Amino acid sequence: MNLKITIIQSELHWENVAENLIMFSGKIDAISKTTDVIVLPEMFNTGFSMESEKLAETMEGKTIVWMKEQAKKHDAVIVGSLIIEENEQYFNRLIWIQPDGILYSYDKRHLFRMAGEHKCFTAGSKRLIIDYKGWKICPLVCYDLRFPVWARNKELSVDSYQLIENKQQITNNKVQNLNAYDILIYIANWPAVRKAPWSKLLEARAIENQCYVVGANRVGEDGTSNSYSGNSTVINPKGEPISNLPENENCIETVNLSLDELNDFREKFPVSLDGDEFTL
Repeated sequence: MNLKITIIQSELHWENVAENLIMFSGKIDAISKTTDVIVLPEMFNTGFSMESEKLAETMEGKTIVWMKEQAKKHDAVIVGSLIIEENEQYFNRLIWIQPDGILYSYDKRHLFRMAGEHKCFTAGSKRLIIDYKGWKICPLVCYDLRFPVWARNKELSVDSYQLIENKQQITNNKVQNLNAYDILIYIANWPAVRKAPWSKLLEARAIENQCYVVGANRVGEDGTSNSYSGNSTVINPKGEPISNLPENENCIETVNLSLDELNDFREKFPVSLDGDEFTL
């Protein structure tokens, strides 16, 4: 069973929703291959701005409407984050919209205090795991990458999930493999000055969790003079990059992932069977 994931690595128009939506409409139209999931950077419609009150939209706002239209038009999931206002609070909210209009969301758990994000946004409290086309997918946001416990490929606790799926049970020596997901997706605005940790941590998350990891980052310079080199990538469960997105370039790449290869690797090298139990 295969899943095609497309990363769009792009510059962003600073705090300009209209221009970003026009730009990404063109980029999505330019995808040359059929795909199942299209991954956009963090805060793809504004850039990583702390102007939460000024730029916030609702769950019925124009960016969500645009995402639904794009998902239906291209018969593919659209995933990215934007600033959402809800109950007088502001969230850096990841949105996952399927072609049939089904929507899931995840509020960024770890807020980047060095940019003051924790002062402008409310942190999320529940991890999201989505069951799509036979795959279990866990989407996270940028700074979440530095916190391996939150990404751990084990059941955390019922209270730590927005969506609990049936556990995939793979028999190996008459015990169960309790992997909670098959793919980790990180959408980001991760500056070039810290590109080494970005690449190393993506590889680490793939190795320790025996999963595919998708990292979608932006390029260019934002309104606060931070520079971004992209370094977007797809990592296989052995920690090996399997994509070829060039650094510092606006580009698009589609990568084909194999669930059979993933499960075969897990069965032959069942690390998760020896993982520690814990809850959050």
